[in-house]
Amino acid sequence: MPQHEFKNKKPYEASPEEEYMHEKQVAHFRELLLTWKKELIEEMNRTVDHLKDEAGNNYADPNDRATQEEEFSLELRTRDRERKLTKKIDESLNNLDSGDYGFCESCDVEIGIRRLEARPTASLCIECKELEEIRERSKY
Repeated sequence: MPQHEFKNKKPYEASPEEEYMHEKQVAHFRELLLTWKKELIEEMNRTVDHLKDEAGNNYADPNDRATQEEEFSLELRTRDRERKLTKKIDESLNNLDSGDYGFCESCDVEIGIRRLEARPTASLCIECKELEEIRERSKY
């Protein structure tokens, strides 16, 4: 899944004495996640409108119809990935509310501000994520 570009959003700069996942950090990541979710929902709505508009075009040429169907298929796959991402964003927001956000769900260590800036929905620390990927590759 491609990383989201957080336009006009300055990365969080933690001070050395700052406690991990304190109030300011939680507010920063909540805003980041809510903005991202809003953008995804807007994009999904634009796609629905586009598909409705284009669905009325009945192309006589089979090549034109095939092109339209392929375009629809690609857009629907993209929206499905975004729907799954929206679910992950909701899970991250729930973790913010419960105080679990920013901690690895596997080993319970801090995920880290820099990793969360790159992937705000991260639920594993980098070491656990690497182990998971190695296990997945070894299955094949």
